[in-house]
Amino acid sequence: MVSMDFTWIAILASLAMGIGTALIFVFAVKGNHFQNFEDAKYQVFWSDLEELVDAPKKEGTNGERAKNSGRTGERRSDH
Repeated sequence: MVSMDFTWIAILASLAMGIGTALIFVFAVKGNHFQNFEDAKYQVFWSDLEELVDAPKKEGTNGERAKNSGRTGERRSDH
């Protein structure tokens, strides 16, 4: 009998989470939160391309790249 109570609690919790997710999705669509979602992709692409173009300019006297280019969060590849 007790396990049946837990089953109903699990079912109701699942339904509540599903309905909550659906409501958040509808709210996001109506609030235009899905506009220009490809901009992030292009920002990453162009920042990587700028690093490749600027790489020869940032080389030091011993042929290594400058360790700090002034931008935070920059990924370096030492290939």
